[in-house]
Amino acid sequence: MKYYFSMNMTRDEIMPYYQGKALSIVVRAECGLKVQFPAMHIRKYVTLAGVQGRFCLETVNNKFISLTKVNY
Repeated sequence: MKYYFSMNMTRDEIMPYYQGKALSIVVRAECGLKVQFPAMHIRKYVTLAGVQGRFCLETVNNKFISLTKVNY
C-alpha cells in the first residue's frame, strides 16, 4: 500500500525525531488515514530548515517498506 502525505516541520520541531528521542511519526495521508512509521526513516530528509515536502510511505501487510520524497 502506498500512502502519500506532506510534511512541513521546522528544525526545532523535527529535532526530537532526528535525535531518537521520539521513536515514531504519525501523519495524515492524503487518503485521510492516519499512518505511523519509525522516525529514523525521516532522518535522511532533514535539512537545516527542517523537513519539507511530499512523501510516499510504502507498506506491505502494515510493515514499513520504504519512504521516498516525491514531486507534487
